[in-house]
Amino acid sequence: MERRDFNYYEANAADISMEKISSSEKNAKTLRRLRDGDDNLTSFILGSGRYYEFSFGEGDDLGWLGYFIGRSVKVQQLDIWELSSDEGRQQIDAFFDCLARNQYIRRISYKLLGDYESTALLRALGNLTQLEELSFSNNNLGPNGWSALGTVLESGVCKLKKLCFYSNNIGDDGVSALASGLRSIGPFLKELTLPGNSIGNEGLLALVTALESCTSLEELDLSNNDFSLATAGLRSLSDWLQSNQMDLKWFTVACCGINDEGLQALCGGAAKHCEELDLAENGSITALGLRHLSTSLQSNSCHLENLYLGRMNIGDDGAEVLARGLIGNKSLRCLHLRDDEEDIGITRAGWSAFSAALCDTSTVNNTYLSNHTVQGLWFDWEEDFGDEDIDPARDIDEAIVLYLQLNKEHPQYAARCKVLMNHNHLEMAPLLQWELKFLPLAVTWFERSKPCTTLSINEKHPEYIMIRRRLLDESEEVYQSRVLTALYEFVRGVPRKVLERRDELALVAAYDDKIAMVEEENKRLRKENKRLLENVEERDEKIAKKNKSVVS
Repeated sequence: MERRDFNYYEANAADISMEKISSSEKNAKTLRRLRDGDDNLTSFILGSGRYYEFSFGEGDDLGWLGYFIGRSVKVQQLDIWELSSDEGRQQIDAFFDCLARNQYIRRISYKLLGDYESTALLRALGNLTQLEELSFSNNNLGPNGWSALGTVLESGVCKLKKLCFYSNNIGDDGVSALASGLRSIGPFLKELTLPGNSIGNEGLLALVTALESCTSLEELDLSNNDFSLATAGLRSLSDWLQSNQMDLKWFTVACCGINDEGLQALCGGAAKHCEELDLAENGSITALGLRHLSTSLQSNSCHLENLYLGRMNIGDDGAEVLARGLIGNKSLRCLHLRDDEEDIGITRAGWSAFSAALCDTSTVNNTYLSNHTVQGLWFDWEEDFGDEDIDPARDIDEAIVLYLQLNKEHPQYAARCKVLMNHNHLEMAPLLQWELKFLPLAVTWFERSKPCTTLSINEKHPEYIMIRRRLLDESEEVYQSRVLTALYEFVRGVPRKVLERRDELALVAAYDDKIAMVEEENKRLRKENKRLLENVEERDEKIAKKNKSVVS
């Protein structure tokens, strides 16, 4: 068959029958939709699957298919799967040559293509000036192909925002070949995905040099590579994050064989310049390595909001180290320790460390300085998937679940609620050093904490019914009694010489009448509080029975 180009198809398009150049009525219909500019055909899949918009079969003329795609002004996304040169190399060439005429395609994804087909596609890329996303999956593209792609990218024709290579076994040499091209598209690139490509230390070092120009990068996926001996590369990656003041929204090095030394090299830059960091399935990391990560979490410059550590044997030692990292951390929202019922080696002793980090009840001050931002320590399968059989939290201290829910639903009141929940008697003696200067501050604190008496959170009933639980089961009178008791102790504890100053005596006098009634009133309120608590317990039992009967 003679070689055909775009001009050939253009000259014969008016007389061609779609049935004669396609293997099925479905394919013929797709060709007509392309030709007629169907507004709904903005994206479609070409491949060997029977359910694709165009399923390759005997009798399909790929040249004509490429022609209709090339002249389409509607198609913006194209997925090419399992295209084989068995169709004939001349048709493969014609398909991509005509496809290259399209100036509207924004995204191309192709997988399971051979070397010849991949090379033909690379030729077409040099003309697709509007292309923004390019994805390669499981393709057989050798060193020459990666070098050719690097050359195409280096030309500057494609200003890609997203470049993905899934399981293509690029290797260190392939990364080096792509480096120059990455540098050219760097200012435009927002997402770079390179999982499962056999990248090691040398490839990582080469990649970091190319990343220097990627000043707009938001997502970086290096998962499923081999960084077991890549400490130097990981340190270089950390330095790049810090020196360029990057702010990655997502960064993953999951399942990369990273060990303690590698984590130490990486975590400084990653914790400061990433919103989400995925370290899952790096089983060589121990409590020693997590100690370096914990230190980074405690830093005031920590930027992490989500940290993934699933499928790792963290153990009680690792749990205690990570819990220390939460104290003082203001950015982390979720620490994903596991995402199903996997065993991560944490017993109740390890979980108790997290409980103390979320609410250290030893003193009022320690409670106030506990972590009030973390909202989860595991992936909530039940919330997202409705699976009642999966409950990662069922063997964990209920206090942890309570504090996490409190941080999630009422972050602005979390610290105050924890103080009031765990300290019925607020010790005021440590505050006496401030003398009467502290009194207005104390009054203000209690006023701002008053809403805590009305707050409630979602709580899972044993019958998998969500009910609302009040955080503080006490009346306004009981709360007011608490306030007056604390102020009474504070004022009575202030040295007499301070009270002798006339300008401060007036401040104390404002509370004298109320303080005089406190002791007698407290007795009555304690009895009232006990009665109210009994009523609440009786009410909750009735609600639970009613909900259970409704479910049944």
